[in-house]
Amino acid sequence: MIYLGVGANLPSARFSSPRETLEAAMADLGHLGVVPLAVSRWFESAPVPASDQPWYVNAVYSVETDNDAASLLARLHSIEKEYGRVRGAVNAARVIDLDLLDYHGELSDGSGGPILPHPRMHERAFVLHPLRDLAPDWRHPVSGAAIDSLISALDASQTVRLLGSVGEGYNS
Repeated sequence: MIYLGVGANLPSARFSSPRETLEAAMADLGHLGVVPLAVSRWFESAPVPASDQPWYVNAVYSVETDNDAASLLARLHSIEKEYGRVRGAVNAARVIDLDLLDYHGELSDGSGGPILPHPRMHERAFVLHPLRDLAPDWRHPVSGAAIDSLISALDASQTVRLLGSVGEGYNS
């Protein structure tokens, strides 16, 4: 299975909310041979590292494509650019972020294409919670760790909640 992480915390020039931007971008990927199969529920997450930025909207999609990992990542970057992403400071607020998380469990150090799996996904609540929602039996391709184990190891300061929910955050 191929999993993509999507996130944004700023409205784009074309859409009034980050979620609308992300949903439209995923639909546009279909025209580039990347077909969304399923999507997690939508989550809100505090910026990492903590800052005064707006909270992010995040989800994980499973997709199908004939593209290899490098071509898929290039398509993700082209959609980001089309939707107004400007790469600047690390961890800056953004109108769109599309990440290749896992490509059929392949492992790559980045010497021949993208680093696989995504090198920081196991450290990010905003990735792991939506991924668990979509694929509760997923295991990290390098460590073999179950997703629940990875979530249990996260720093408690990473706050994630279901979009539209209120309270302390999503921890189950």
